[in-house]
Formats: sequence, structure tokens, C-alpha cells
Amino acid sequence: MRILGIDPGLERIGYGLIELSGSRLTALDYGLLETPRIALPERLSILFDRASELIERSEADAMACERLLFTVNKTTAMDVAKAVGVVLLAASRRGLPCCEYSPPEVKQAVVGNGSADKRQVQFMVVRLLNLTKPPKPDDVADALAVAICHAYRAGNAAVAQSLSLKS
Repeated sequence: MRILGIDPGLERIGYGLIELSGSRLTALDYGLLETPRIALPERLSILFDRASELIERSEADAMACERLLFTVNKTTAMDVAKAVGVVLLAASRRGLPCCEYSPPEVKQAVVGNGSADKRQVQFMVVRLLNLTKPPKPDDVADALAVAICHAYRAGNAAVAQSLSLKS
């Protein structure tokens, strides 16, 4: 199963493509989708095109996105929410199933602690994907963590389903 993880933003969106084969996780691709500082409608159009290209190229079976939690800057939250909407639209147009996970859910899945700090998440991303160094910037490591979270959730669901079919 190929999973595309997304760490949302407007100026830059982190992405990470992993493969789950049995219990083995492998990083296939990761990086940033960046947009220039231009008017929001044009920016969203560029983001839609880049997200569509990424989804097509990735050949992912599922996409997982970090759910937005903003408490301070509501203006920024609205623009980032619009960007997430565009990415979800690109996935939907290609028939790619999507799930969203809160930051504590991602941290719990990857580190085993829903209040883990970024350094702990990065450490576990490196370990779980057998990388030589932490992916940079943080948006990329976060996107890989979201993909890992989904892999564990999807993997556990598949195991549970196969066990119920044997009963």
C-alpha cells in the first residue's frame, strides 16, 4: 500500500510518500509543494495543479492529511484551510481516498505519546523509515509522520478485517 502524507500549509506543503509492505515501511519520495506570495486565488490554482501532479506521480492508494488545529491566528488558519481544501479536491478528482489525523493522533501513532515534541517525532520517522538523517524542513518530516500514522491505522484495520473473515 502506498500512502501520501500531507502536512498542510499555504506557502509550503510538506509531502511524504511511503510504502507499507507487510510490516515494513519504506520512504519512496518526500519534499515540498511551494507557492509564491501572490494573490490567494492564483496561489490556490497553482497549488491545485502541483497537488494534482504529485498525486498522479505518486500512484498512492490513500492520502492522509494532518487536521488543522489553530488557536492563535485565525486569518492564517482560514487561508491554510483553503489550501487543504484544494489538496483534498485534487485527491477527490483522482478518486484517492483521504483521511485526516490530528497532531496528537499522529504523535501517538509514531512516538507512542500524543504530546511528543517535534524532535521525538523526527527521530522516530528516521528510525521507522530507516533514513540516514531527518528530512528537512519540519513540514516534510511531519508529512512522513502523517503517512506513517495512516499506515499503522490502515494496517491494523486490514489485520482486524482479515481476522474477522477467518472467524
